[in-house]
Amino acid sequence: MDMESLMAQAAELQNKVAAAQDKLAQTMVKGIADNGACIIDMTGKYDVTKITINPSVLTRGADAVADIVLAAYTDAKAKADAVIDDVMGAATAGVPMPM
Repeated sequence: MDMESLMAQAAELQNKVAAAQDKLAQTMVKGIADNGACIIDMTGKYDVTKITINPSVLTRGADAVADIVLAAYTDAKAKADAVIDDVMGAATAGVPMPM
């Protein structure tokens, strides 16, 4: 394979990865904990855009609120990770990419 062809492939891959990153920035996931007592909206790039906490949770005390928020965040992150794997996998055709 000649250098020109290799450079063209690298540029194409770079364009696909950039498009995938744009798609991730627009993709939303929801992390849900305690049957919807806390919901965290997050992009595919891990940007938290909204946190919703049912007011009834606040009566449980600070530690319980923190645990529920953490659980919702963990759920959202796991969903974002799955989306990232799908989107970046398609963009890179299975070539592992450093994140």
